[in-house]
Amino acid sequence: MATRGIPGGNVYTEDDAGYDPWTMKQGRLLLLAVLVGSAYAQVPASKEVEAVYPEAHALYLNLHENPELSSHEIHTAAKLAGRLRDAGYEVTEHVGGTGVVAILKNGAGPTVMLRTELDALPVEEKTGLAYASKVHSKDDAGRDVPVAHACGHDLHMAAIVATATIMAHSKDTWHGTLMLIGQPAEETIGGAKGMLEDGLFKRFPKPDVVVALHVDNELPAGAVGITPGVYNTNADSLKTTIYGTGGHGSAPQTAVDPIVIAARTILALQTIVSREVKPGEMAVVTVGYIQAGTKNNIIPDHAELGLTVRTRKTEVRQQVLAAIARITKAEAEAAGAPRPPLIDHYEGTDLVYNDPALAKRLREVLEAALGRENIVITEPITPSEDFSYFTEQGIPGFYFSLGGADPEKFAQAKAAGTTLPSNHSPLFAPDVDPALHTGIAAEVAVLRGLLK
Repeated sequence: MATRGIPGGNVYTEDDAGYDPWTMKQGRLLLLAVLVGSAYAQVPASKEVEAVYPEAHALYLNLHENPELSSHEIHTAAKLAGRLRDAGYEVTEHVGGTGVVAILKNGAGPTVMLRTELDALPVEEKTGLAYASKVHSKDDAGRDVPVAHACGHDLHMAAIVATATIMAHSKDTWHGTLMLIGQPAEETIGGAKGMLEDGLFKRFPKPDVVVALHVDNELPAGAVGITPGVYNTNADSLKTTIYGTGGHGSAPQTAVDPIVIAARTILALQTIVSREVKPGEMAVVTVGYIQAGTKNNIIPDHAELGLTVRTRKTEVRQQVLAAIARITKAEAEAAGAPRPPLIDHYEGTDLVYNDPALAKRLREVLEAALGRENIVITEPITPSEDFSYFTEQGIPGFYFSLGGADPEKFAQAKAAGTTLPSNHSPLFAPDVDPALHTGIAAEVAVLRGLLK
């Protein structure tokens, strides 16, 4: 996941009815930023959270220093499995690859699933933290890449282990079956699908509700964001290979230059959203990489583009994907390419939808646990993730946001009109205390609210 898309960068609640969040006056925004920045920092942690926090924090540091790439989370999964087993859960490893499933039964009642992710990103950490990742690893293409938990999954894992411990030690506060999931490969949109294909809801109880959280810097640490209904976007990943005819860089007339075709294609693709999609509809087309050539005086015989596409409506999704194919093929044909481009639609996921009734119910639960002033109603975001695979099994879902920004820095950034490092940035690092405290308290409250 990446940065949260709150309109105009504003944080607002339902109490702002009558004010358009896109046009609220700047003075009120600055005052609100200062108030929320100071208020969220004062959320007290309960004794049961404090009791498990030292181990949770130590686990966070360990995970942060030792990240693993998607589908390669061998040691990460083993750490999670070991701690959940020690807490009294029945643990199964290697579900859908490196996935972990932990079950704790506590009498009659509903089955509730809480998910965390296991994987890190091929990002070089530049936070300057004493515990910053210095790990390098081979990616699936055999390239040596830096690896870092630049999306907060380490905090998610530390929180779920602490939550699991609290729930195991307080069985008198809930009834039913608690199902904890350590999901691999969220960043490559393959882990949830892989676990389901490996019989997640056939080998184990099918949950009545699925829950997850995600930390970001768009709310201050101590805050929790709730988005009823549509939470994020559909995602489609495309790898496009444009073919040319190689030759000497000094004699371009003897070749068909795929780099020039790629450049034209990239520019033309940007007209899809601006000129083909109806104004007001959500759509993003981003070319994240272009790879071509080996030397400055050699025209290569192919160029590769990597695209990410984000939409919300099915018809817009189909329209954008069709336009990408049309434009890419037309640019190649116009340049006299020797063969049509190859477009590989290699991964995708549908948007996450929060059941409105469930969101309303759990909002009340979270307000009671954390304080009404610390629960924020937020707009849908533009990033995507594969939690939707679980809800598409006919299960109501609740996916909420955990504030990760240092409250003082958050208030200063809002006042200055700047932004803090987003998820996937080499500078992203949540303010662990109070973010981890809040994450644990929020998860425990949600689980108890559902396992009555």
